[in-house]
Amino acid sequence: MKKFLTQAACALAMTTVTGILPATAQTFPARPITLIVPHSAGGTSDILARTVAAEAAKILGQSIIVENKGGANGSIAAKTVATADPDGYTLLLATASTHGINPALYKKLNYDAIKDFAPVTLLATVPNVLVVNKEIRATNVQELIAEIKADSNAFNMGSAGAGTPGHLAGEMFKQRAGLEFVHVPYKGGSPALADLIGGQVQFMFTTIPGAMPSIKANTLRALAVTSPRRSPALPDLPTMAESGLPGFQAISWHGVVAPASTPAATIDTLNQALTKALATPEVRQRLMEEGAEAAGLGSKEFGTFIQQEIDTWAKAVKASGATAN
Repeated sequence: MKKFLTQAACALAMTTVTGILPATAQTFPARPITLIVPHSAGGTSDILARTVAAEAAKILGQSIIVENKGGANGSIAAKTVATADPDGYTLLLATASTHGINPALYKKLNYDAIKDFAPVTLLATVPNVLVVNKEIRATNVQELIAEIKADSNAFNMGSAGAGTPGHLAGEMFKQRAGLEFVHVPYKGGSPALADLIGGQVQFMFTTIPGAMPSIKANTLRALAVTSPRRSPALPDLPTMAESGLPGFQAISWHGVVAPASTPAATIDTLNQALTKALATPEVRQRLMEEGAEAAGLGSKEFGTFIQQEIDTWAKAVKASGATAN
């Protein structure tokens, strides 16, 4: 992960918004592009997609329409793009779920995360944050552990869905801290956060961008981030490792992929536009405010990154015992 983030930083540093797209790709795009987001509107994936797409559209000279298609941990959206025409006009916002967790989680996955897609670029990495309902007394991770151990029946953990990074982070929390609690999966981060605020569930691991408005509004209390270092968006918040669970790490990520067999020149055009968008101060600032760190990788490097993520999450899924049909 560190290797790829270093490469991404170098790529962004070398990019300028005024660069010229390859002559061989000047005919693309000739019409609007659709970027399919595998989760509901208003969540982390949606926020990041719309932020980057708006800037990339200016560079490409064509609009990028963001379409939300949730369900089955992103599998519905992934299958839609996998079977779309390989012309660059239908793209998928790939995530740690669609291209990291699902290959191990689903016994019969309706797409192949490697063979069915052409990687474009990694957009951003996003730490998860542990948040609790304001009625919970705990103000740090150890206090939450003590409360759950004292009355496990009173604690339900929400998540954006079974097998999502937030769910698996919760399973890691359960195993590392020796806890018992009920997992309540939702169809996306937004409804889960709404029920967390309402008290239907007591805590959850979710991405910083999705939780940040509630944290700022003081309707949820943040206890720790799951990244190896503190987040610039929440610099005063400790990591899970600092909170007494050494080695605890669960990071989400977002990238763009196209259907397999999409022309290399088209992939290059998309990669350059998205990377340039990520390099703009406005986008970088917006992502930082939401708790995400801008990335940017070449297509080949992103493909290698995806394979490594599949291998990494396979171990986490196996340890959690989670499965899906």
